[in-house]
Amino acid sequence: MIYLVEHFYSIQGEGRYVGTPSLFFRFGGCNMKCEGFACSETADDGVRVLGCDTVYAVNKEHFSHNWVPIRRVEELLAVLDLYELPYGGQDPLNAVDIVLTGGEPLIYANDEIFVAFLEKLTNLGHQITFETNGSLDVDFEKYPIYKKCIFALSVKLSNSGEPVHKRIRGDVIYNIASNAKDAFFKFSIDADSINIALEEEIESIKIHSPKTKVYCMPVGGTKAEVEANTEPLIEFCKAKGYNFSDRLHIRIWDANKGV
Repeated sequence: MIYLVEHFYSIQGEGRYVGTPSLFFRFGGCNMKCEGFACSETADDGVRVLGCDTVYAVNKEHFSHNWVPIRRVEELLAVLDLYELPYGGQDPLNAVDIVLTGGEPLIYANDEIFVAFLEKLTNLGHQITFETNGSLDVDFEKYPIYKKCIFALSVKLSNSGEPVHKRIRGDVIYNIASNAKDAFFKFSIDADSINIALEEEIESIKIHSPKTKVYCMPVGGTKAEVEANTEPLIEFCKAKGYNFSDRLHIRIWDANKGV
């Protein structure tokens, strides 16, 4: 069963395509918790849940009321009609980008409805970007539609709190970066983590795809958190030659959802 948590039309706030008008689909479910990021969300039952800045798309136990089950591809395609997209999203030369995020969207990589959705979007001319933790493999031969997609590989570092064998899968990283239309690394880093050998960890991940560019973005679920981590991270990027990625949506709209 596919679960859709939210959808919204905004601009891409992170990574290589920052500023690009994009329609986001946030799917529910993830194979990680990333409690080390220490972002929190209070559920309707009063429980404070710790994790990443989209913990409501990870923790079904406390946020299931936001998880909409999808049983037909038409339900996903109908979302496009809810927004006043440029040219209605139908002109192949002007169709907005589609960003599939989560949670972890690739937990649905083999689902027939999910694959059909990708094929329909591509036929309409949309560029598709996956925001993924890079630990779940994709069968590019069985589902060639993935070769037309872009992958933002947000591989988790030690500051996520996840064990290394779970978060770093060299074979998966190599497979995705070698077969996708485009791929780039996108790491979440806070000021306190900069001096815990993150460079060595990033370089160990890059070994699996040396030509893939690195973008580093500040950890934070609020504007204040992002701003506190920004300047130290910029200095880190300058020293190591990595690209700095802002989190523009948080800097503009703070902790609001749907942006």
